[in-house]
Amino acid sequence: MELGIDSFAAVVSDPLTGVTLSPADRLANLLEEIEVADASGVQSFGVGEHHRPEYLDSAPGMILAAAAARTTRIRLNSAVTVLSADDPVRVFQQYATLDLLSRGRAELVVGRGSFIEAYPLFGLNTQDYDSLFQEKLELLLRLREETHVHWSGRHRAPLRGQGVYPRPYQERLPVWVGVGGTPESFVRAGLLGLPLMVAIIGGAFEHFRPLVELYRKAGAQAGHAPEALRVGVHAFGFVADSDAQARDAFWPGYARMLETLGRERGWAPPNRAQFDAACGPRGPYLIGAPDTVAAKVRHVHGALGGVDRLTFQMTNVLMPHAQMLRSVELLGTQVAPQVQAL
Repeated sequence: MELGIDSFAAVVSDPLTGVTLSPADRLANLLEEIEVADASGVQSFGVGEHHRPEYLDSAPGMILAAAAARTTRIRLNSAVTVLSADDPVRVFQQYATLDLLSRGRAELVVGRGSFIEAYPLFGLNTQDYDSLFQEKLELLLRLREETHVHWSGRHRAPLRGQGVYPRPYQERLPVWVGVGGTPESFVRAGLLGLPLMVAIIGGAFEHFRPLVELYRKAGAQAGHAPEALRVGVHAFGFVADSDAQARDAFWPGYARMLETLGRERGWAPPNRAQFDAACGPRGPYLIGAPDTVAAKVRHVHGALGGVDRLTFQMTNVLMPHAQMLRSVELLGTQVAPQVQAL
């Protein structure tokens, strides 16, 4: 199993000083996190895409390109690219360029996004939420197979054989499909034979087993080899020297983030007892000491019938930078060696 980290490049305040980092300083810290992840043995790092004031990742490919120049081994991916609201030609060109800069370490995780700000920003109708994604994913996959594409659809001007450059370093740019809990999304990924990245931010991991099996069944029926049907999981995670330290460090920023989203979406305020339960042996959060987190990773692997990549959503809006770097280091040096044989 591969272990990775995902970041949403959130604006961060230091709880010890009360100072909110400038955007430039926050991005500098994020690049250092990726460097430490690379040096520590973490195998992938993803940057999300948002178009909101509390995030700095509206152009994740730019952040990943800067990271490519500072790293040598770690795979670099979007987490996720909101493909429905973008142009597949530009997405392909950007990540093919990233692949060249990193000498074959770029990947795309594409999805429809859990926020809708990108749709009106780029003049799109949210009523076309699914058809936009389906059509643009079809075009993206054609672009990675063919340099000169003949294609037409509803949501974009047709292509009449123009060349799309540059071509990536890898023979086929890896494209994962990011999904939540919609069965149709799992089936679509399976039918296409694309690797699956499942966002699990609540509920028991076991509850997602039927959906993962649906993906595998659809892929098998479509004739795809089992090794092509890779399963990834994206979940809240954080590592510290003890379980108590990890929970105490992660809770303040986690609570502030959920309070902010809750005001928009009508959620109840977060509860510390519920958070601690979610960090427990059967909960959905991978937060604790290295041995605790490694045991939870093994549990996830078994609960879903095998997981190929598990990415830790470590973004936290109230976290001292040194504490985040320590967590990244522990994930790579102490957790990863315990689970790579899975």
